[in-house]
Amino acid sequence: MKDAFGLPRSLLILGGTSEIGLATARRLIARRARTVWLAGRPSPALDTAADRLRTLGADVRTVDFDALDPGSHEEVLGKVFAEGAIDMVLLAFGVLGDQAHDEAEPLAAVRVAQTNYTGAVSAGLVCAGAMQTQGHGSLVVLSSVAGERARRADFIYGSSKAGLDAFAQGLGDAMYGTGVQVMVVRPGFVRSGSVRSRTTAGWPETPLATTPEAVATAIELGLRRRSETVWVPGALRMVMAAVRHLPRPLFRRLPL
Repeated sequence: MKDAFGLPRSLLILGGTSEIGLATARRLIARRARTVWLAGRPSPALDTAADRLRTLGADVRTVDFDALDPGSHEEVLGKVFAEGAIDMVLLAFGVLGDQAHDEAEPLAAVRVAQTNYTGAVSAGLVCAGAMQTQGHGSLVVLSSVAGERARRADFIYGSSKAGLDAFAQGLGDAMYGTGVQVMVVRPGFVRSGSVRSRTTAGWPETPLATTPEAVATAIELGLRRRSETVWVPGALRMVMAAVRHLPRPLFRRLPL
């Protein structure tokens, strides 16, 4: 069960090598989380991530999970919940893709959409249903400001995140009153310290950039407040409110 501050004692990270996911795990372990599941494709990186979290004092387990295989999600994730209640699920998997390549290769674009949206819909519904059955839990969904309005530079990725964001908001409404909280997190450009995160490596620097650690801090605060939507950094809320309503001819001219 969660502690008196609304923070989880047990968590499941879907996307077990995600930098934001691991930063969140480290922060919550420091706040007395004791059981962590890392779900992802088997790899040395997943094993290394688990070993590093174990040094912090947590019981860390890994589970084979593939976002592109929704037919396996109910069985794989069901086994995790069968081991004991999960206080929080962080849906942290996703791919950026390569806009120019994906426009020329539609099947590559479909893979981005299937990973970021279809896989997330499947896993999100399975986890929300399991938490509803146990009577409590928080589902934290990593969206993106890219989903607020599709840009020429990354509209394939942005459209997949827009779909995910709308799904998560609707799921939150569906779970209202059941004991299950759904929180949507909308980070801006994410870099890791002075280095770009893997997702945004190669992108030009942008204003209001953030870090995995800052996103983790915002997630903790959102859990304490039982927030439904979290922007990272917070100033993006007002910036995107303005961008969302710009006339399209003007929007096309912005260096976005």
